[in-house]
Amino acid sequence: MAEPSFLAAVRESYDTVAADYVERVPSPAELDPLSRGMLAGFAELVRTAGLGPVADLGCGPGRLTAHLAGLGVSAFGVDLSPKMIGLARLAYPELRFSEGSMTALETRGDELGGILAWYSTHHTPPRWLPTVFAEFHRSLAPGGYLLWGDYVGDERLQPTQGYGRPVSYESYLLPSDRMAGLLEQAGLVVTARLEQEPGGRVKRPHVCLLARKPERA
Repeated sequence: MAEPSFLAAVRESYDTVAADYVERVPSPAELDPLSRGMLAGFAELVRTAGLGPVADLGCGPGRLTAHLAGLGVSAFGVDLSPKMIGLARLAYPELRFSEGSMTALETRGDELGGILAWYSTHHTPPRWLPTVFAEFHRSLAPGGYLLWGDYVGDERLQPTQGYGRPVSYESYLLPSDRMAGLLEQAGLVVTARLEQEPGGRVKRPHVCLLARKPERA
């Protein structure tokens, strides 16, 4: 299957901003307490289930991958941007990072105990989200967990600048109920939801959804 056209813009843009991204984006320790709590709860659930590693999809420079590893989870990172992957490998040489797309994951079926998609799906056009979430479902082991976190709304953004550099990606903000519905349509059961209004560094509403692939009967 040919690569979706939007991926080239995302890859090129994040290659352009990679070094600035590292300088400007807060570390996991600087996240708000509720987001840190969701990440810690996700890590505990995955660790306790013992079903396989966690894929941090859209891992960027690898900070959250390393954060999960610090919480006792076997984690690896995947990102479209070669520059981001290079920075992640440099910062965390003990962890595994690889280039890849959420639209076609290089994982076996039922391989993963968990997937983290943390502010990494908003560049995906809505018509591609069912494909992405179907890949999540395929890759997760029965009983495996997904933690999805991102901005929500009802807006299509077409910025020309990001992190102080020119970019060509677009962002698509969808209502949280629609995102939850798309996960459910992919066969993932949403078990928890955290909705936060703008505040502090965060200028838009954001939501965390915890979902699980049903266990086999």
